[in-house]
Amino acid sequence: MINTRTATASLTVNLVQQTRLVVATRGRGSYDLTPQLHDFVSASGMHVGMLHVFCHHTSCSLLITENADPDVHGDIERFLARLVPDGDSLFRHDSEGPDDMPAHIRAILTSSSLQVPVCEGRLGLGTWQGIYLWEHRFRPHARTVTATLMGHAPGRGQLSHQ
Repeated sequence: MINTRTATASLTVNLVQQTRLVVATRGRGSYDLTPQLHDFVSASGMHVGMLHVFCHHTSCSLLITENADPDVHGDIERFLARLVPDGDSLFRHDSEGPDDMPAHIRAILTSSSLQVPVCEGRLGLGTWQGIYLWEHRFRPHARTVTATLMGHAPGRGQLSHQ
């Protein structure tokens, strides 16, 4: 049996809010964006909608992945290291070091943007899901991420649940 619940807004005008996060990375690894994005959604007052998150760089990416066991992040990193090894002689683009081209390929294989539904005023993530910036470079960087929230806030039109 599938239980569905549909929310529809009677407004034709979407409310839009946007923020930019600057993430100071310490080098290769994952950086949890979930708390900042949760705060952004909560402060918006939106009840139902969609959060779009975009990373402005070509050598890091965004992931929705396990938030409870850090071994998952290590396993992902080891998999990508096997798939796209640093310093591979195949790569000519290495002007910033042996991790330069592999970082670009890792970003292509993962994602530079993602979408998450907003349900009842909260990020619609699963119990064990978190949103992470994945830095693919060895050196620290300041990474810019734009979060755009589109949706409906209570008191700004009628919302009916079916």
